Amino acid sequence: MEEKEDYFNETYELLKKYSDDRLLLLKIQTAQKTGKLISKLVLISVSALLLFFLLFFVSIMLGYFFAAVTGSLFIGFSIVAGIYLLLFILFILLFKNFISKKIMDMIAVIFFENNNAGEDDDEE
Repeated sequence: MEEKEDYFNETYELLKKYSDDRLLLLKIQTAQKTGKLISKLVLISVSALLLFFLLFFVSIMLGYFFAAVTGSLFIGFSIVAGIYLLLFILFILLFKNFISKKIMDMIAVIFFENNNAGEDDDEE
């Protein structure tokens, strides 16, 4: 009778250790995937900020260029504003069908990728 009790106690301890190990693995994987997502967001944010400044100064240059070509500062900068208005409309039209799907796919890939033990997945 005591052997059965030892068996059940031993099985309980093994099951408890297994569930603790699985929980720890889940926490580690969640931390890894969250870190990967945050690092990609930081990369995208810094890139977007630098791109913003680049476009800002190029826009000023284009405004003055078109002003020199047309002879009117107002018309030159209006042309640049019109270009940005067209880009904005194009972005709004394409966002729902293409851009938002790409963002959702990127997040899904990060959270649902299958990590194999011992492999380094920083190849992206």
